[in-house]
Amino acid sequence: MIQLLKMAFRDLGRNRRRSFFSSLALGLGLAVLLLMAAFINGEMNGAMDSTIRLQSGHLQVRAQSYDEVKTSLKWEDLVENPDQLVAQITALAPVRVATPRLFASGIASVGDQSTGVRVIGIDPLSPANAPYQEGLISGDFLTPDDREGLVIGQPLADKLGLEVGDPLNLSVNTSNGDVAQQLFTVRGIYTTQTNGFDSATVFMPLAKAQAITQTENHASTIFVLLKDKAETEAVVAALQTSSYKVVPWTKLNELIIQFEDLANSYMVIFYLIVLGVTATVIVNTLIMAVFERTREIGILSALGMKGRSILLMFLAESSLLAVGGVIIGIILGSLMVAYFTHFGFYIGKMGISGMLIGNTVYAKLTVQDTVKLTILAFIITLLAGLYPAILAARLEPVQALRGGK
Repeated sequence: MIQLLKMAFRDLGRNRRRSFFSSLALGLGLAVLLLMAAFINGEMNGAMDSTIRLQSGHLQVRAQSYDEVKTSLKWEDLVENPDQLVAQITALAPVRVATPRLFASGIASVGDQSTGVRVIGIDPLSPANAPYQEGLISGDFLTPDDREGLVIGQPLADKLGLEVGDPLNLSVNTSNGDVAQQLFTVRGIYTTQTNGFDSATVFMPLAKAQAITQTENHASTIFVLLKDKAETEAVVAALQTSSYKVVPWTKLNELIIQFEDLANSYMVIFYLIVLGVTATVIVNTLIMAVFERTREIGILSALGMKGRSILLMFLAESSLLAVGGVIIGIILGSLMVAYFTHFGFYIGKMGISGMLIGNTVYAKLTVQDTVKLTILAFIITLLAGLYPAILAARLEPVQALRGGK
């Protein structure tokens, strides 16, 4: 086998430029696939992390009858005495923070401009608000006793032409089905670098949200963040009661999980197409080598080399081309992934409805994806070299000595 590898290496060296560009084609294909895998992984992980931090938490505790789609504000659909339940949840060791939140639908208007918003009543002192506080670009965050202040996202402020200190009229649904209206003041403007969230989310203190929606001492949900996501199922089991419904992040973010599974399925097809195209370069290279070395193959056959050995020799050549292509692909792919891991790829307002995708997507390449794509590229290259190898092995010695004529 070592002798066959030496012969294969020597034969590839006869036309170094052609051999190099064959490996380069495979390397470029592999590099592109590594980058695509890193982008898909980075986008899905980023969307999941953003959704957990900003919207869903690792789990939520709700009333059994709460309807998230309708943003129900009926008292029977809300959590009563939320502070008491928060204290019980916070006592669990895996819990990092638990805080009540009240959700309501509303319409924000300035002059003749108006837009639908999601109003979230929060405890301004809770550490769970860190993403919004750290994202303040102007003004101040809310205080618990503020009855006229709001914090809004930068896209919403730009759309309505608002700055800190400007008035904003807000109409909000109430628990009895009416609409309450009040003139608020913009206390602060924030950005989480997630346009889908920032453009439609308005924050106010929980006490004010309860007052304006007539849901005194009630909350839509208890938002819970854990120290370790792996502890989710254990905490869900510990909190499970007949009075409340405990919903883990996997259930809250089913759309993202389904989309990731779908994207991975389509990416497999894309991987095969790209590697199939690059494999044709390997096929052409080896077929040309067979035609160029027909007489040499005839001589080897006449000297007693069996067809199996000739087949293995050409497979060895395709293996060497695959190894070279894989090395080039890993080097180029790693460099590209490293660049986009650090700087990211700005997509702006692009995104998918129902998913909190950040304005900038950062690549994230896993060892699993790298190994999987490397093995796939190597196998497809070997399969591509199988036809030229069989073609060479089946040449009749007499015909080969005559140059295949």
